[in-house]
Amino acid sequence: MLEIFGISQITSNRQDWVDDPNTVVILVENPETGTVYGGARVQLARSSLTLPIETAIGRYDERIYDLIRSDELRGGTCEICGLWNSREIAGMGIGSYILARVGVAITTQLPVASLLVLCAPITVKMGLRLGCEVEKSLGNNGLFYYPKDDLIATVMRMHDIHDLSRATDTEREKILSLRNNPQQETLERGPKGEFPVRYDLKVPEFNL
Repeated sequence: MLEIFGISQITSNRQDWVDDPNTVVILVENPETGTVYGGARVQLARSSLTLPIETAIGRYDERIYDLIRSDELRGGTCEICGLWNSREIAGMGIGSYILARVGVAITTQLPVASLLVLCAPITVKMGLRLGCEVEKSLGNNGLFYYPKDDLIATVMRMHDIHDLSRATDTEREKILSLRNNPQQETLERGPKGEFPVRYDLKVPEFNL
């Protein structure tokens, strides 16, 4: 889909995460047909793989490596990445709201203290809404020209996954609901109206 818009040089666009036991995949699917409508993944830094954000911006600013190592030492870190949705559900808010929210919600089931996300300009508001901050210690106050010289990427970070004080009231309420009740059914509202969602967010235990 990125190639349609002339973007083909994504350095972190690999598939070795498929067999990585420290990568959690989030899927949006039709339970009756099995059709997948969207997804994302949460990759732990404890993996033998480098985080996509390291591969993407490490050549521009090596401080990303120190930041990740520091967060690993104080409890672990991860990256929410690979977020996408199909055209069939475009405009419903699943890609722009639900998948990112679920990514934040499930981090309390993982051996992490913080999370990272590399945002395009259109998704920075999403990160702020969820309680992330622009990591201004990297790049040009958190900004990088990536993956092309005419495109900007922003490094965002949630320093403490348990601290949702910077999230909007609505997002905080929804994230806490999913953390407290990872298996639930509810009506979600997006730009195209209401639709039912069945959440099943229990993550298998990791071997610590």
